[in-house]
Amino acid sequence: MAEERILVVDDEEDLCEILQFNLEQAGYIVDVAYSAEEVLKQDNLSSYQLFMLDVMMGEISGFKLGTILRKNEATEKIPIIYLTAKDTETDKLRGFSIGADDYISKPYSINEVLARVKAVLKRTSGAISAPASKNELPTTNQSDILVYNDLRINLINKTTFIGEEEINLTKKEFELLSLFLQCKNRVLSREQLLESIWKGESNVLDRTIDVNITRLRKKIKPYDKNLVTKQGYGYIFTEK
Repeated sequence: MAEERILVVDDEEDLCEILQFNLEQAGYIVDVAYSAEEVLKQDNLSSYQLFMLDVMMGEISGFKLGTILRKNEATEKIPIIYLTAKDTETDKLRGFSIGADDYISKPYSINEVLARVKAVLKRTSGAISAPASKNELPTTNQSDILVYNDLRINLINKTTFIGEEEINLTKKEFELLSLFLQCKNRVLSREQLLESIWKGESNVLDRTIDVNITRLRKKIKPYDKNLVTKQGYGYIFTEK
């Protein structure tokens, strides 16, 4: 198999060594860094096919580092796996909202890590490519498409289809549906939805969420039945 390059970032040196050894045994090329600051000094970050980040690190957290990597044109498409003891639903949602491809809670088994690394690299293969020439447009890849049966969301051109029919969603409806599909079978509280979709906006009421959910349900039939209200908890997009 091709030798994918992985960068492991964790301030616990023992964990870095264990991950490096086992990932190299599995055939990957692995570098380690012990802080986000160390990572940001590197000038070859685009050479990696995967970043594995701890969350709680020094002055710059893994979440902050992930945000920086996602805003950098050279690294925006490189998948990120978070490896962390911060395993609450809110933490996981924040990681995925940044653009994480997976989130593994500590303590973890090496076999689980290897399986998830393999799955992420397989899913995102082709997402990282050389910069396009002046006359060449970038192509959409699998990681830019969210799919549930014949419901498809394209995160690049912001379109939504059910079968062959394009569904006209507002910006907030599109962001809500995208978040629900990325967090299938997970209850999202009103607070989490407000933080992810309406972050920084003032005077946003709980009723605003209800109105947008109601409109969204009407537009995505028959999948309105998958978007379920969990009384007292929030909403969930269920595959059942």
